Amino acid sequence: MSESQRFQLGTLGALSLSVVSSVSIVICNKALISTLGFTFATTLTSWHLLVTFCSLHVALWMKLFEHKPFDARAVMGFGILNGISIGLLNLSLGFNSVGFYQMTKLAIIPCTVLLETLFFRKRFSRNIQLSLAILLVGVGIATVTDLQLNVLGSVLSVLAVITTCIAQIMTNTIQKKFKVSSTQLLYQSCPYQALTLFIIGPFLDGLLTNQNVFAFKYTPQVLFFIVLSCLISVSVNFSTFLVIGKTSPVTYQVLGHLKTCLVLAFGYVLLRDPFSWRNILGILIAVIGMVLYSYYCTTENQQKASEASAKLPEVKESESDPLVGVETGADVVPKAPVWNSNKDLHA
Repeated sequence: MSESQRFQLGTLGALSLSVVSSVSIVICNKALISTLGFTFATTLTSWHLLVTFCSLHVALWMKLFEHKPFDARAVMGFGILNGISIGLLNLSLGFNSVGFYQMTKLAIIPCTVLLETLFFRKRFSRNIQLSLAILLVGVGIATVTDLQLNVLGSVLSVLAVITTCIAQIMTNTIQKKFKVSSTQLLYQSCPYQALTLFIIGPFLDGLLTNQNVFAFKYTPQVLFFIVLSCLISVSVNFSTFLVIGKTSPVTYQVLGHLKTCLVLAFGYVLLRDPFSWRNILGILIAVIGMVLYSYYCTTENQQKASEASAKLPEVKESESDPLVGVETGADVVPKAPVWNSNKDLHA
């Protein structure tokens, strides 16, 4: 099996793991929050991250991956920013209608595209932009119902979108810049994310629910679903970093909207949630957008790979003849050797 085939297999596995684990945790949390009345989402997320860190620490002890320390300030900033973005998304849901919150989540893709275009000079073809537009329209039709605006909710939504975009772009760039795996980055950033949410979680949850997380009655059934949610979250957190590292922040957001459509479908099939023709139409349009996005991404990547392989023989041919020179007027000046400076290489 070639290296490109192994990479494609690994990417497919990461995408599948992300979808399965995310849909599972949504169903589990829905039972915990809606049925059992445990509405402390931010505090629960801090427990998710704490369990994820403990699981990774056991994996490190078993030598399943190698610990690779790198820029401590980058890790701390990244971890805290991730924690803040989660808190802001929960606040956005609390201070806005469900419809406006769904619009907030839809805004993450165009915002990510804009940031990557402005600051990383990344180019998105017309075909990619069209497929993303179709996807967003479909998800909007399926999920957005009421749009009630208020100043505080709008400000929180803008902050949530910006911090989420930056955090997801950083997930990709940190892995590539410091040559660390998704597991290594998650292991080092988890404590900062968990600590941030553990500090602000009870306050935010109290603000949104008017209840105290520490005064809640923890029955055996509630404890069972909390433990189950935390165990599933290990897979969710790991697959999130894995997908963004192997693909891109935009692809991860596209995958997130696929999960939304699957959750709607599973909610109807398993939990008998209300389902209308508008939901069905929206999901179908969104799936068309996802298929087009996947097709255009694959064809463009194959085109880039073929162009790179076509250039490779030319480079080897020029390297094989050291006497080839550069003409300057009538004279021929031999080419000077080119030295690569490893400015971005860190120990």
